[in-house]
Amino acid sequence: MMSTALDHFCGSTFWNLSFMDRADPDLPVCLERTVLVWIPLGFLWLCAPWHIYSLFKKSNSNSHLSKLYVCRQVMVSLLFCMAVVSLAVTVAEDFGPLRDITSDGINPAVLYTNPVLYAFSWVLVMLCQESVRKRGMPGDSATLFLFWLLSVLCEVFPFQTLLREALIQGTIADLPRFCIFYISYGLHVTCLILSAFSDTPPESEDTVKKNPEAGASFLSRITFNWFNSMITQGYKQPLVQEDLWELNPSNSTHTICHEFEERMNWEVKKARAKQQRSMKTTEAQESGLSKGVSCDALVMEEKGEKKGNKSKKEDKALPDQAQSWLIRSLYMTFRGILLKSGFFKVLQDLLSFISPQLLKVMVSFTQDTSIYAWKGYLYAVLLLVVAFLQSMFLQQYFQYCFVLGMKVRTAIMAAVYKKALVMSNDARKESTVGETVNLMSADAQRFNDISNFIHLLWSCPLQIILAIIFLWLELGPSVLAGLGVMVLMVPINGVLATKSKGFQIKNMEYKDKRLKTMNEILNGIKILKLYAWEPSFEAQVQGIRNKELKVMRNFAYLGSVSTFVFSCAPALVSLATFAVFVSASATNILDAEKAFTSIALFNILRFPLAMLPMLISSMVQSAVSLKRLERFLGGNDLDSTVIRHDTSFNTAISVCDGTFTWERNAEPILKNVSLDIKPGCLVAVVGAVGSGKSSLISAILGEMHSTKGYINIKGSVAYVPQQAWIQNATLRENILFGSELQEERYQAVLEACALLPDLELLPGGEQTEIGEKGINLSGGQKQRVSLARATYSSADIFLLDDPLSAVDAHVGKQLFEKVVGPKGLLKNKTRILVTHGVSFLPYVDEIIVLVDGKVSEMGSYDSLKASEGAFSEFLHTYAKDNRTKVPDNQGLILDEEDEETLPDTQEPQSDSPPEDVVSVTLKRETSLRRSKRNGSVKLWTHTSQKEAKSSTEMKKGQRLIEKETMETGKVKFSVYLQYIRAMGWCYSSFTILAMFLQTVAFIGQSLWLSDWTSDSLEYFNKTYPASVRDMRVGVFGALGVAQGILIFAGTLLMASGAISASRTLHACLLTNVLRAPMLFFDTTPSGRIVNRFAKDIFTVDESIPLSFRSWLICFLGVIATLFVICLATPLFASVIIPLSIFYYFILRFYVATSRQLRRLDSVSRSPIYSHFGETVSGLSVIRAYGHQERFLRHNETTIDNNLKSVYPWIVSNRWLAIRLEFVGNLVVFFSALFAVISRNSLDSGLVGLSISYALNVTQTLNWLVRMTSELETNIVAVERVSEYTEIENEASWVTERRPPQDWPDLGKVRFESYKVRYRPELDLVLHGVTCDIDSTEKIGIVGRTGAGKSSLTNCLFRIIEAAGGRILIDGIDIATLGLHDLRSHLTIIPQDPVLFSGTLRMNVDPFEKYADEEIWRVLELSHLREFVGELPDGLYHKVTEGGENLSVGQRQLLCLARALLRKSRILILDEATAAVDLETDNMIQTTIRQEFSHCTVLTIAHRLHTIMDSSRVMVLEAGKIVEFDSPRELLHRHGHFYAMAKDAGLTTMENTVL
Repeated sequence: MMSTALDHFCGSTFWNLSFMDRADPDLPVCLERTVLVWIPLGFLWLCAPWHIYSLFKKSNSNSHLSKLYVCRQVMVSLLFCMAVVSLAVTVAEDFGPLRDITSDGINPAVLYTNPVLYAFSWVLVMLCQESVRKRGMPGDSATLFLFWLLSVLCEVFPFQTLLREALIQGTIADLPRFCIFYISYGLHVTCLILSAFSDTPPESEDTVKKNPEAGASFLSRITFNWFNSMITQGYKQPLVQEDLWELNPSNSTHTICHEFEERMNWEVKKARAKQQRSMKTTEAQESGLSKGVSCDALVMEEKGEKKGNKSKKEDKALPDQAQSWLIRSLYMTFRGILLKSGFFKVLQDLLSFISPQLLKVMVSFTQDTSIYAWKGYLYAVLLLVVAFLQSMFLQQYFQYCFVLGMKVRTAIMAAVYKKALVMSNDARKESTVGETVNLMSADAQRFNDISNFIHLLWSCPLQIILAIIFLWLELGPSVLAGLGVMVLMVPINGVLATKSKGFQIKNMEYKDKRLKTMNEILNGIKILKLYAWEPSFEAQVQGIRNKELKVMRNFAYLGSVSTFVFSCAPALVSLATFAVFVSASATNILDAEKAFTSIALFNILRFPLAMLPMLISSMVQSAVSLKRLERFLGGNDLDSTVIRHDTSFNTAISVCDGTFTWERNAEPILKNVSLDIKPGCLVAVVGAVGSGKSSLISAILGEMHSTKGYINIKGSVAYVPQQAWIQNATLRENILFGSELQEERYQAVLEACALLPDLELLPGGEQTEIGEKGINLSGGQKQRVSLARATYSSADIFLLDDPLSAVDAHVGKQLFEKVVGPKGLLKNKTRILVTHGVSFLPYVDEIIVLVDGKVSEMGSYDSLKASEGAFSEFLHTYAKDNRTKVPDNQGLILDEEDEETLPDTQEPQSDSPPEDVVSVTLKRETSLRRSKRNGSVKLWTHTSQKEAKSSTEMKKGQRLIEKETMETGKVKFSVYLQYIRAMGWCYSSFTILAMFLQTVAFIGQSLWLSDWTSDSLEYFNKTYPASVRDMRVGVFGALGVAQGILIFAGTLLMASGAISASRTLHACLLTNVLRAPMLFFDTTPSGRIVNRFAKDIFTVDESIPLSFRSWLICFLGVIATLFVICLATPLFASVIIPLSIFYYFILRFYVATSRQLRRLDSVSRSPIYSHFGETVSGLSVIRAYGHQERFLRHNETTIDNNLKSVYPWIVSNRWLAIRLEFVGNLVVFFSALFAVISRNSLDSGLVGLSISYALNVTQTLNWLVRMTSELETNIVAVERVSEYTEIENEASWVTERRPPQDWPDLGKVRFESYKVRYRPELDLVLHGVTCDIDSTEKIGIVGRTGAGKSSLTNCLFRIIEAAGGRILIDGIDIATLGLHDLRSHLTIIPQDPVLFSGTLRMNVDPFEKYADEEIWRVLELSHLREFVGELPDGLYHKVTEGGENLSVGQRQLLCLARALLRKSRILILDEATAAVDLETDNMIQTTIRQEFSHCTVLTIAHRLHTIMDSSRVMVLEAGKIVEFDSPRELLHRHGHFYAMAKDAGLTTMENTVL
């Protein structure tokens, strides 16, 4: 019916099959004039309303008219004219001058309607183009481009119809319409070309320059052409951070974070409400439970028990902890991008099943020569079109998914950071800094990875179902056999997975153990060198490494088994299916159509089946991350209501009957505290150790939980914590702390805080970059910078938590006078000073005495002293003689903070963030010593400044830490060779051989299958002989198994080779790092060295073997495919060369850019984590100053910097994939095209074979590039490891000249014009020191910071080598001895008591040279016998990392025991500053006087009273000896020594006795 109406409408036949059933088919003219016209116009009319709507919306009408816009409008106006002309011609033919009198009828209706339709449409297009311009956005309209594309494609048919007609007839029948059509077609093509370019308004030009994507046209977006400029730039020269483009506003951290946060807060609120509702319903049970939980938690914390309990604690969420809200928040925030990507995935999945059907018709076309040739060409073109669309959809899907992953990671990272800034202490106690950093790095990354593949959850089952349906249609029930084999593979894989998981856990344990030991070695490297203990520790690490490699070998062998199973799977599946199919019935003969269509479908099936188990396991991992993130992000915030800011109070600080705890249900630390502090007062807080002084400061800062009472603060607050918190920024930035620079005030602060002399010493002055955690500043300098930051902030109230304990006595005096005291810079401000410095107390306005968390007394110095209460007791404890007024009895008094968290002189480990005050106090409360402040990376004050100078004179001397070298450009081939050499030539060549033979077997099996399919022609309508059938199945199966065995052999060999390479590379790295000179460790952050042992060795162990194997398999796979296609259609060989050239160029361009973007990503990622670690450790400072917003902004900037390299990397992968798939699609097209061209000479089996191979090549090509790139990225690890195996070593440990066994027997030391410098290019540190030290003399060495005291001891141990002169010990020049011979005959008791994890015995005698009796004897002498005797394990008591489970005093005594055990005649004492209390100090001094009376003792003194009984005192000044005589003599001279003694209040010999 419809057809008749259309026939009438057109005046000709609408459709008849005879049009197509001939050698030169054509579409009926009626169809061309109706359907093919309506398709593009229908699309336009559907999309137009949106454009029209936006045209009438208010917009920036001042958008200018560009040339491109004018051209477009002119072209469309011309098309409008053509439509009018066309209508005029029709009217003229019917009613006007062109009327044909001979014909009786008039033109059909279609010739009237079409021009009218077109005219309307062209007006619509002009309106659409105007709406695009008015929107003023760069880029162009996708709908208009697609409209033009459709209309050009649809008009191809009338184009050829008219042309063929004219050629056949030799004349043009309808000249006017012929001309109109071709002119219009030309205009259409022009419009299509114009719409492919984007029109950028002038106001957006700047944006487009910074971010070309913003101005990319639709075509450029779908092909990722806009990315070309970065690819070419990356190819010409390695990219740097400055080359990266700006982010799209929608991808910036600020936008993502803002959207996610709104959602999250709403969802958390909902989840909490739900939780409370459910709690109310089960209140009775719940109350019992929650009590249980809190008791549990307490018991757990007490015992510090590990994992079993931890999981228990995690499972029972806190009562007010909301659950299962995070996934929903993420979904609601990013649902738009999720749905878009899902849409593209559905299209791609459906299209992937069309190719096997096209392959099927293609094979039948080659078999049946009666089919017209044009059908073959049509199939070839369809294969190309389907493949092309599939590529487009797939890449769009990937692009959206990866961007989704990136956004999810960003949202989580930003949320974790923001949460950390406002977390309550209860919540903070739940996780250590390390765990919190992990939430940001590992857990956020896990969500990123899972988001990339989230759609596979529904896509895999969909693909499996579709594949089974199509296979059933091909082979009937015999499909179930193949499917059965596939299903059987799942449990086998499961068993292998659980087995390998066990190995993996073991492997991680050894890795952790090895890294922990490495960490300790690096933190205590100075001690190892001074004691010549490196060999013992090297053996320890190697021992762990050997166990680790053993587990890795087992894991690799297991991997080989699973690879064997996986590689046999496809062969077994097809074998089972085909064998059952041909055995089921004699009529079932396998023909090419069935065989190759089935193989194409099986290939589709392989992907979802392999992905599902992987997806499920990563879902399980993500579930753990989800729990952790919900627990962290759902935790309680700090209660901001504790602190009031009521300005009506006339006090600066009021505490009204306050009781404070660190946690909600904990014991109160401060009880019933009431204070009123008037504005402008200086108040001192004193009290014994642990009386709650620091807690009082924390309470005023609002860091504690208030159970009753409140605090009112009037004005802004500045805070100086007990442990200075220093940012990794310049010195000036540390002091300004975000404030504007006012030069005059700034200089005044520098002067008052005694920082000007330090600025002269620092290489870049105030612009010197301070390393992580202030690593290149001494403890005192850090404290002064911290004080300067507070002073500069010009706040109203200053909370100073014992800032004067870390500085030298005379500096402490100056700071009090010029900053804190009644005449200092802060004289009119309110100051609360926690102090132990007795001498400052007379100058303060009021003193608060704390006893056990209560205020016991308050009042002025004199009134309290007279009252004979707790205060006068305190005075007696802390100053034996008040008359001497030691200005800062520095280091003699130890606050509990010090005891728990090591002295200020100790640096935190430089790759684990330190805790801040609150965390430390919290940890103390729950007696959990998990403080991360292990080991001591003490950079001797002096050394560090010189170092700082050295490493940077080339860069205006502002950097201490050398920037980590980032390799650029192509990885040298020699690096690959180096890895292959480490593997062993034998292993590598046999691996390659096995893989090659496997490929040969694979080709053999495919050719056999194609031969097997020719049986269908031979035995057509005959019974299929069983013998032939069995032979076919047997050979097919045998070749399949052969592949499996060869690949098994290949992977086994590869695994053994990889283990051998790992062993070699690690051994070289370890040996060499331990032999590096001390200078190397001073200028290289330990985190960077650990990274070589962690990340890089991990890559060498696990990633390189994997990517090497995958690369080899892919490479051989591509070669095999091309070989088979050439075998089937030799013509194809002509296409290989141009395609390979194109492929090679694409590859080179991509790899250069991608590799560099990867490197930039990892370089820009670490600042995120280090800034986060820094923030967490300085939380109380940031909160006190109220700088949370500034830190949030900084965090956003840091994440954005990282995204600037992550996003281009995602795009670079799409850019590559789309181009490679284009190559792959051409391979498919040409293999099909040549099959059509030479179909008469071809076997249908071979055609099926070559096309099914070609369909697979796209994926393999893609993988090959990916693997090449990955291999290049990973092989960089070998480069980085080898970089550290080439460090210059220190002098050899043992030389031919060995000293006598009892050397030095006298202990005489002689310096002969000894000069030394830290590096060849630096100034001298010691300028020709000459002196004689006699046997058994006791020498004290003193001097200001930077005088060269530490350098002198370093020279004795040859930590730094001489630049001139020599040192003789008992007449032997120490430069002629091996380092170990020298160092093992001298003894040092270092400043920081460094212990290593292991037994007590190992810490005293790592080489096990001495008998137990001797060790007990030295323990007795060092007053430790009683303590060790009481321990259950005695000498074998386990020491935790950094000696955390011993007090500082006990550690120092253990170091004394080491020295006593050595019995050498020369002892160097680098006297500890604030490390020990008075009692221990006395013990050590007494033991040294008694036990080392027959030795030469050199003491570096930081406190003068300890060396007043020396034989002689050496005073150093700027690397020269300025005074050298007995202390009494020097005091009479009134020289340098007298000045120092005066500062310390020790000007008469009587005062020196404690």
